[in-house]
Amino acid sequence: MENKTHENEEQFVEVKTREINSNFYNCFVAILCFSWSVFQLYIAYFPLNTNIARSAHLAFAISLVFLLYPVTFHKKAHTSLPFYDLILCVVGTLAVLYPAIEFYSLAERPGDYLQRDVIIAFIAVIVLIEAGRRVIGPALGIISILFLLYDYFGRYMPDIIAHQGASFEKLAGHMFLTTEGIFGVPIGVSVSFIYLFVLFGSLLERAGAGQYFINLAFSLLGKFRGGPAKASVIASGLTGMVSGSSTANVVTVGTFTIPLMKKAGLSRTKAGAIEVAAGVNGQLMPPIMGAAAFIIAEFLGMTYTNVMMAAVIPAFACYISLFFIVHLESCKLGLKGIEQSEYHSRLKIFLSGIHYITPILVLLYTLLIAKESAISAAFNAIGFLFLIMIFQEPVKKLAQGEKISKDDVLVGFSDIFWAMVSAAKSMTTIAVATGLAGIIVGSISLTGLGQVLSEIVEQVAGNNIILILLLTAVMSLVLGMGLPTTANYIVVSSLVAPVILLLAYKNGFLVPAIAAHMFVFYFGILADDTPPVGIAAYAAAGIAKANPVIVGLQGFFYDLRTAILPFAFFFNNKLMLIESVNPDDPLDAKGIVWMSNPFEILLVFAMTVIGMFAFSSVLQGYFVTKVRIWERVLLVSVVPLMLVPNICAKYSVVPNEYAAYAIGFGIYMFVFATQWMKNKREKSLATA
Repeated sequence: MENKTHENEEQFVEVKTREINSNFYNCFVAILCFSWSVFQLYIAYFPLNTNIARSAHLAFAISLVFLLYPVTFHKKAHTSLPFYDLILCVVGTLAVLYPAIEFYSLAERPGDYLQRDVIIAFIAVIVLIEAGRRVIGPALGIISILFLLYDYFGRYMPDIIAHQGASFEKLAGHMFLTTEGIFGVPIGVSVSFIYLFVLFGSLLERAGAGQYFINLAFSLLGKFRGGPAKASVIASGLTGMVSGSSTANVVTVGTFTIPLMKKAGLSRTKAGAIEVAAGVNGQLMPPIMGAAAFIIAEFLGMTYTNVMMAAVIPAFACYISLFFIVHLESCKLGLKGIEQSEYHSRLKIFLSGIHYITPILVLLYTLLIAKESAISAAFNAIGFLFLIMIFQEPVKKLAQGEKISKDDVLVGFSDIFWAMVSAAKSMTTIAVATGLAGIIVGSISLTGLGQVLSEIVEQVAGNNIILILLLTAVMSLVLGMGLPTTANYIVVSSLVAPVILLLAYKNGFLVPAIAAHMFVFYFGILADDTPPVGIAAYAAAGIAKANPVIVGLQGFFYDLRTAILPFAFFFNNKLMLIESVNPDDPLDAKGIVWMSNPFEILLVFAMTVIGMFAFSSVLQGYFVTKVRIWERVLLVSVVPLMLVPNICAKYSVVPNEYAAYAIGFGIYMFVFATQWMKNKREKSLATA
């Protein structure tokens, strides 16, 4: 009996010890995450030396990767830390911090690297590749290794891509001890811009803005035909304005909307696919687009505000046309709305969360009117959001006539803490991905590979700019199966964007650099719903309980309207609100003349939407009613007239752009009239 009691006591002590260890581990991780967020806010207000800030940023990410992610990719996260991960965590963090620790010493001997510099650089690269394998899979790490091998063994490569090769010392210095490689532009953007905007989105979500946007969308649209699906599109668009992540969009909004879409009559596949298409397009929606959008601004030396301006018409045209597709699907399936007992007061719902809109307005005011930097805009919006989170619960209690307790005040601080923790966890993937992508960018600058690739592509495709764009689109979609959007954009834009611009110039098209970079950005995002490895499609399929490959295929079919837009704005820069570019130097961001005539902007936007509607009807085979073959042919002709009227005018299809708009609009309205009359006759026969 005594032995049994003793055993029970030992088991009790063992369980309690595990709980204590687990609690200590979780607290340590949370404090580390919170510290990273505090550090980022500090350097946003008190700028730190570039090298030191980037080194510390990546060190936080590396330490969190080995604390949070196990050896086996996609397995359950750690709840306690194995000894080997503890070693990797400490060694990796110290190695990545080396450029910051030895900053002054390295500055005194530029280019004169010691043996320890090379050894630590080698350790840091190995640790970074392993960290990348854990959080984003092996693809980007393998690509980075191939580029490093190419850098070192360049003299043994085939003549067409051969170069003199780089020694270990030169490679270590270029990739790790300067701002050309790992600590280059990609991670610099992660430090200065991306973290703050991820933190802003995390704070908004924790404050309750995500659920507010969903409720608002359903209160406005839920009762209409196919209401849940339409509300899903609007909710994803609103969430996408602040999240900048397609998968986060799908999970946040889809958890609520997909079951309701199924309840309204949509199949599992279509419910998941609509949410995928809506969620993926969220990365295109200003003011907070995908992380790659900030890197576009940095690569091209333009303000983030200009990138936002270029994205406005394509982003809104995407969402409006997806809304139209959902309407067509609802009409084909005869769907109805939902009972709205919980969404009865639209005004009440709107007012209940209007304070969530104010930080976004602060952000837009700082960017567009005050014309301050994106860092200042994000910092100001975060500060305003802090105040909202602290006071929203006490104010709510006062409005209800209740007394304010200490807990009501503390809940705001608690929410801020956990939002900052969540932001840090989200940033580990981005920081590691941008660090690895820096190896690829560094390799291109070290070896001159970009020029070599230009010559190879020119030999393969000649001067066929359409073929180059198609190859680039395919390359982005294929790489997107293994790379996150940001890394995908960096790899493809670094290799192909200069080639695209060169060939466009040779073909007589004066294309601004941002058009080529946005082209790559769009197809990198579309990779998130492209089978067989569309991350957003897997997320939506899990919620819908459907086959992820089929959901991805259906989602990509819906997103084909998004796929034609990059081709359109590449040739018709007015879709990006660009009036003209400097003919002497089209790559100069300062040489862009932005459209300022509001009537012309409105015309371009309206015609773009009609062109997208026509394309959507062609794909769906439905307009007012089922589309006949000759009507589909006419609708196909509307698309180029509306999206690329300048090209139609250039090749004498029409006299000028305005004639293209007029003819396209006339054809569209003619098809609408014939469809409307056909639908009226069918209804008359059905009731006769």
